[in-house]
Amino acid sequence: MPAKPDLKIVLCSPRGFCAGVVRAIDTVERALTIYGAPVYVRHEIVHNRYVVDSLKTKGAIFVEELAEIPDNTNAPVVFSAHGVPKSVPADARARNFFSLDATCPLVTKVHREAAIHFKRGREILLIGHSHHPEVVGTLGQLPPGAVTLIETADDAKTFTPKDPDNLAFVTQTTLSIDDTAEIVALLKERFPNINGPHKEDICYATTNRQLAVKKVAPVVDALIVVGAPNSSNSQRLREVAEREGCPVSVLAQRASDLDWSRFEGIKSLGITAGASAPEVIVEEIMGAFAERYELHVETVSAAEENEFFPLPRSLRPDAA
Repeated sequence: MPAKPDLKIVLCSPRGFCAGVVRAIDTVERALTIYGAPVYVRHEIVHNRYVVDSLKTKGAIFVEELAEIPDNTNAPVVFSAHGVPKSVPADARARNFFSLDATCPLVTKVHREAAIHFKRGREILLIGHSHHPEVVGTLGQLPPGAVTLIETADDAKTFTPKDPDNLAFVTQTTLSIDDTAEIVALLKERFPNINGPHKEDICYATTNRQLAVKKVAPVVDALIVVGAPNSSNSQRLREVAEREGCPVSVLAQRASDLDWSRFEGIKSLGITAGASAPEVIVEEIMGAFAERYELHVETVSAAEENEFFPLPRSLRPDAA
């Protein structure tokens, strides 16, 4: 049997689950433990098919809208990590549902910022991607028309405010650091008095995972981002790798997704995972490469993470 070629694997650190994702998944699992199946979940709890499918096998039922949930249920209803418009909890209350909010606290922080700006009479800009559930949730915190979505640098260049001295901006938490910095710089140049967040809206996990990719992408022949196509932070990681000059940067949900022709002749491979992708898939992909190559693994770290977000109060062990 011929010897397998050598392949250097460079693992990005941090990668994979962030504190907000851990909290969201734990919310569903804890609700299943306490109340039993079913537990209804509005929208994918996080954007990862493996996670969603594993929760389905435990008794979670995923719906896109509350209208899909039967009226007479006593089952818990969980709101996903991405956040929801205010109309959703209001609808849940009107139907006497027992709801559990698994919104990431860093998304909730953006909601509160937007509400404060609105209360102070400012025109609000939201930097983000239309139709992403986090953006839909943030827009839905305020009356229609109170927030203008800015998706691109061109949007920032052409936006015309009602009052250039009474503006504020917030951002989606899972954006590209570089793209957002460009848009913010344009807005600040055009509107020097614009109000921004005291602390960056892009979450620590998105930032740290992008920084790790920036370190690894220039020194490997290819880079795999473990993540789903509808995961914003995973898509941004792939774009960062491409921007940093990595010849091949691909997004993969499972090892079975890999197009092996794209990895022919490589000597080094970077691997990272989006904030909603479990480590077991990283291991699965490494196992697939181990069948074809002799692996030499090293880790490149950009930051240490020790954040923890507690579960919703009614699910904590000390809940009265």
